Amino acid sequence: MYIEPEHHPDKKYNTSQEEIDLLKEEIGLLKKLVNKQMSQIEALRVMNHGYLQEIAGLKAEMRRLKELKAKPKIRASKMDKKDDKPDGMQGRTWKRPGSEKRSKRNTLKIDKIEIIKAKDIPVDSKFKGYKKYLVQGLEIRTGNCLFKLERWQLPDGSYKVAELPKNLIGQHFSCELRTYILHQYHHQGVTQPLLLSQLKEWGIDISSGQLNRILTEDKEIFHKEKAEILVSGLAVSDYIQVDDTGARHKGKNGYCTHIGNEFFGWFESTSSKSRVNFLELLRQGQTEYIINEHGLNYMKAHKLAPKYMEQLRQGLRVFETQESWHNHLNKLEITSPHNKRIATEGALIGSLLQHGFKADMAILSDDAGQFNVFLHALCWFHAERKINELIPFGEAQVKAIEEKRNEFWNLYYRLKEYKLAPNEISKHDIEKQFDKLCLPNTCCPSLNKVLKKFMSDKEELLLVLDRPEIPLHNNLSENDIREYVKKRKISGSTRNDAGRKCRDTFTSLKKTCKKLNIQFWDYLLDRLKIEGKILPLSTLVKQKAMAC
Repeated sequence: MYIEPEHHPDKKYNTSQEEIDLLKEEIGLLKKLVNKQMSQIEALRVMNHGYLQEIAGLKAEMRRLKELKAKPKIRASKMDKKDDKPDGMQGRTWKRPGSEKRSKRNTLKIDKIEIIKAKDIPVDSKFKGYKKYLVQGLEIRTGNCLFKLERWQLPDGSYKVAELPKNLIGQHFSCELRTYILHQYHHQGVTQPLLLSQLKEWGIDISSGQLNRILTEDKEIFHKEKAEILVSGLAVSDYIQVDDTGARHKGKNGYCTHIGNEFFGWFESTSSKSRVNFLELLRQGQTEYIINEHGLNYMKAHKLAPKYMEQLRQGLRVFETQESWHNHLNKLEITSPHNKRIATEGALIGSLLQHGFKADMAILSDDAGQFNVFLHALCWFHAERKINELIPFGEAQVKAIEEKRNEFWNLYYRLKEYKLAPNEISKHDIEKQFDKLCLPNTCCPSLNKVLKKFMSDKEELLLVLDRPEIPLHNNLSENDIREYVKKRKISGSTRNDAGRKCRDTFTSLKKTCKKLNIQFWDYLLDRLKIEGKILPLSTLVKQKAMAC
């Protein structure tokens, strides 16, 4: 609203200039007010969209509880779709790539050859060999074996009894049967009740307690091999990919963390998903807390109070156990959760680097805060989801979001090309293109916030420019941890520590075997038979890394 200035007879005014200045000021205020109202309207629309989804979910749940028919899912008709066969293939039988017939006789193992004679052959006929017809089969039968151990009485009156094979001492179930049980449970996802029922149908005399003991007890050799996988994997890797998921234990919520890359996969379940927990997992069994320059630099970067920094510089620098470290913090009166956390994270980083952890190790994640240590890289697929989650208001915002999404993927494909042939010119161009992508000058306020977030994450999203070996996405870790999610959906939570430990161990071994092109069945049978034909997985991880 325009306010006419007061007139004084002794003072001259440039009326037109004052009016222009006042109008500019009012326009600026109106713009701010409109932008504020647009932001409020958009926030209300997002809130309303969430409420509508929640209402739809509640309605579906009510129908389920009332045992009413669910809302039908009507699929789109395919009748109007154009012929999508490749050019030149219309009118001919066409199969998708990779579905062509292949010869099985060159790869299949032949266990038995049976000759079938022809009937009613005339007397003067000539024999011309055989026509081969291959049939694949599977034999399921018991293999119970009664061992008769010779028993001799020695001249001194004592007795000597022949020894069982080493892999059967203390066992009443063969290596093959125990391998089958472990393979079905940990690889195929068969629950214990179903597995017990199946074995009994096949004539195996086994109780639920015996089955549980086969699955969870005397697995030290597997637990040790799992621990060695992480040590070797971190030693030969320049980057790791990480993720976590929920893992209930003893009726309480917990978490399972995945650490791995193309060489190995490693899982560990804990009650926390904090950064302290992640750093403790990376320690590979070490228990020390060490105060050194690396740890102090971390504490300073995370703004630990200078007086605490000075106190930590003095006195003992190595603490053997968690208890001694916490006692030291209490002695220095570092008691607030925030300060204790930063100090503990710094001491853990000091311990990691003191024991040989690579300071330039790149850690690729989906932007979960607990993984943001050392050189942190972000997944581009997860970053794009922020754009995909936006709810546009009007055609202009729809267009703006689509344009930015296209720019985002164009930049992603340029990065893929850069990884194949890194050079300074492309690096500079990509950085300029990224800055242009992140300009928050669109008509969509929520999109502008996402673009500002991209700019704040520029160093982590573009770490690949300096480290081309780092993947652009975290799909490997996502796929690996999906194995744990499937187990959780099938079996629910674990009930005792041994069960949780075995689940982590065998999931780690299974995923690592797959990356090393080792059949999980062969691996389990080799370890239970104590044959040693398959080298330790940690050794194979090192060999694969050296070959790459």
